[in-house]
Amino acid sequence: MEEIKRMDKSSKIYVAGHNGMVGSAIVRCLQNNGYNNIICMSHAKLDLTNQAATAKFFEEEKPEYVFLAAAKVGGIHANTTYPAAFIMENMLIECNVIKSSYENNVKKLMFLGSSCIYPKTCPQPIKEEYLLVGSLESTNEAYALAKISGIKMCQTYNKQYGTEYICAMPASLYGINDRFDIYNSHVIPSMIIKVHNAKIENIPFVELWGTGTPLREFLYVDDLADTCLFLMQTYQGNDFINIGSGQEISIKELATTIKRVIGYSGEIVFDSSKPDGTPRRVLNNTKIEETGWKPKIDIEEGIRREYEYYLNHVI
Repeated sequence: MEEIKRMDKSSKIYVAGHNGMVGSAIVRCLQNNGYNNIICMSHAKLDLTNQAATAKFFEEEKPEYVFLAAAKVGGIHANTTYPAAFIMENMLIECNVIKSSYENNVKKLMFLGSSCIYPKTCPQPIKEEYLLVGSLESTNEAYALAKISGIKMCQTYNKQYGTEYICAMPASLYGINDRFDIYNSHVIPSMIIKVHNAKIENIPFVELWGTGTPLREFLYVDDLADTCLFLMQTYQGNDFINIGSGQEISIKELATTIKRVIGYSGEIVFDSSKPDGTPRRVLNNTKIEETGWKPKIDIEEGIRREYEYYLNHVI
C-alpha cells in the first residue's frame, strides 16, 4: 500500500469554510498543534460556488492539503424552506473544490459530511454501510443528497485518479462559532436563544417543535476538529468514517439540560403539530473508536461552553 501522506508543520493547508463552526475549529486545532501555513479565504473574497473563481484560487495558491468544511447549513426550518438552495450551493462547492484540488495536485483532501446522509429508518446505531439502503428524512433530503454526492465524488476520484480524498461523517455538531438564528439554526443554538430570551424576559414557558421524543447524538466541534487532524495524518482508504460521541439524548432531555445551564425556571412545552425529523439518529463509531480516539467534552460541558460563547460574542 502507498505510504500515507502526512502534513508537515510547514505544509500549505487550505481550510475551506474557516469562518464557519467546523472550519474555525479546524483552524484552531491546526494552530494549537503548530501548523503555521494555513490559507483562509472569506466568502466575500472567494465564492466557492463560482467555478472560475475557485479554479483561479487553487492555481494561484497551490495548497498541499485541503479540509473541505465549507457548506450551507441549517436546521429543519431552513432545510424545508430553502431546499433548492441547500442542494445547489452545497453541490457547487463540492464540485468546484474537489475538481480544483485534483487539477492542482492537492496531496490529500478531507471532506466533512453529516450524519443526515443516512436513511430515516435504518438500524441503530448507524453503520457506514447503511448509506443508500433506504429513503432519506424528507425534512433535510436536499442537504443529505448534496453530502452523499460529495462522498461519492471523493470515492470516484480516488478510484479513477488514485487521489487520496477521505470523508468523515460527524454526528450533529455544536460549539464555539455556532450559527445563532432562531429560525435557521440547528437545534442546540436555536434552543439556547429561545430559553435565554425567555429567562431575560420572564416568559413562563418556551415552546419547541415536535414531541421531544427523538433521540440524537451530539458532538462538540473541537472534538471533531481533533479527530479531523488525527485522520488527516493517519487514515488512508476509500471508506468514509463516522465520528460521534457515542452518547444519545432525547430532544426533551437536551432542552432540560439547556434550561439547567442557562438557569431558566420556566416550563418547556412541545408543539406536536410540528415535525420531529428522524426519530432516532446515533452513529456506530466502531471504526473511529478502534483507533483509540475518544471525545473529551460531554454534552453539559459543551452546552456550557456554547452558552458562554453566545453571551460573550453573539448578544
